[in-house]
Amino acid sequence: MITLFICIGVLVAGYFVYGRFVEKTFGADVSRETPAITKQDGVDFMPLKLSKIFLIQFLNIAGLGPIFGAIAGALWGPAAFLWIVFGCIFAGTVHDYFSGMLSMRHGGQSIPEIVGRYLGQGVRQFMRYFSIGLLILVGVVFVKGPASILQELTGFNVSILIGCIFLYYLLATLIPIDKLIGKIYPFFGMCLLVMAVGLFFTLVFGDYTVPELTLGTFRNMHENPEKYPLFPMLFVTIACGAVSGFHSTQSPLMARCISNEMDGRKVFIGAMITEGIVALIWAAVAMAFFGGIEKLAETMAVEGHNAAWVVNIICNTMLGKIGGILAIFGVVAAPITSGDTAFRSARITIADSFNIDQSKLLKRLWVTIPMFVLAFVLTKVNFAIIWRYFGWSNQVLATIVLWAATVYMRQRGAKYWFLLIPSAFMTMVVAAYILVSPEGFALSYVISVIVSLLVALLLSTWVVLLKSKKHLNAKAA
Repeated sequence: MITLFICIGVLVAGYFVYGRFVEKTFGADVSRETPAITKQDGVDFMPLKLSKIFLIQFLNIAGLGPIFGAIAGALWGPAAFLWIVFGCIFAGTVHDYFSGMLSMRHGGQSIPEIVGRYLGQGVRQFMRYFSIGLLILVGVVFVKGPASILQELTGFNVSILIGCIFLYYLLATLIPIDKLIGKIYPFFGMCLLVMAVGLFFTLVFGDYTVPELTLGTFRNMHENPEKYPLFPMLFVTIACGAVSGFHSTQSPLMARCISNEMDGRKVFIGAMITEGIVALIWAAVAMAFFGGIEKLAETMAVEGHNAAWVVNIICNTMLGKIGGILAIFGVVAAPITSGDTAFRSARITIADSFNIDQSKLLKRLWVTIPMFVLAFVLTKVNFAIIWRYFGWSNQVLATIVLWAATVYMRQRGAKYWFLLIPSAFMTMVVAAYILVSPEGFALSYVISVIVSLLVALLLSTWVVLLKSKKHLNAKAA
């Protein structure tokens, strides 16, 4: 339990110490007007209360991510704690902060447009299609999953349930952000936090033993370590709670609602650190509840014992009747709240790509209806194979955004090492994963790591050799 306490303490310290460093280095300016003020349209651009923005951002980036990912990551043992803590502080916070603040500095633009400014038109076009495809995929999966669970609970026809969820998604995508998302998200965000806090205190005062991180446990404890090496598999499995590209698609939503740049740290870094704490708690609970990591692996190997089953059994056992209600929220409401903002982000990304004004309902419909038709068709497809690539694609997106932020700071002639390091590391992760994994090229581990290191070094060298705009201006003068 000592490891868990230390990890939570380090995350909290990370917010105050490293978070302030990132904010100061970026140069947040209280006097600069934000898009929420300058572009207010009553739909996507509008000032909201800070407490609401924080809870909406938290639920936007969290959903099931820090729960399901942490449960799966617990199979590698206490090393997962280290990735959650250091990944969250040194990669996740800067990724989320720069995603939101760069959007704010560029009129609330979506992330493909931001990336295109600093990595070129070719990357912009790639990111447009990549982001939209990823967001629609997230939305579709978060239709089918909750519908299947609700069918088991209620006995209703799954097609009817899918239709009802789609109808909600359509409303959440079209109507002003303060009318639906702004009202229900803060409540659901609090539910997610209450669930985590309840589990934490039950874990501390109950008869549970959380594995400690020691020299003996600082290793790959997966039941099949050769097939699932700690690097890079763990770093793709635990995304939300450490670093996740999906967050960069969500942060611009709140960048359009913040009225003071100095609130950026509270919203973007604060929500990321909070998500990291939630992920830590769930990883610890998963390791302790079933009697250890080996028992967790044996339990999850049983057919039907997926992450949703684990959430349900843990909440009902550790939290009683209230836990049962929270478990239903965890496996039904949480994915739905990820799906609706995924579709909303997809609409905004498409609109930004083609310069389609979104202040009028009819123009929002022109973008939204074709997107939902495609999404409905995709619900008929078996995602068993495609979903394997989602975790990797998510981390690829995060890596690209980190490189764009690094180039932004390099061009300004400002400190950029704190972005360069996680950019290079995540490049190694995604390159090694696609090279070594069975879903990728299935190359030898040594070759995969060497190639990934060379790719990271090549990109790092390119950034270091870039000329800053300050340097170019001085030379011209």
